[in-house]
Amino acid sequence: MSDQLRIILIIIVSVSIFGLIIFVFVKNYIKNKIQYYLNEKNKKTKED
Repeated sequence: MSDQLRIILIIIVSVSIFGLIIFVFVKNYIKNKIQYYLNEKNKKTKED
């Protein structure tokens, strides 16, 4: 395998792994925010 092809594959795999990690963090962050706001909304409706 040529060095150029190997470098391209390493870059693609690295970017894919990095993107997957970022995706998981963002997904969890958004899920937590939605859960927080839903809990706040439910508290307000129960008080009324």
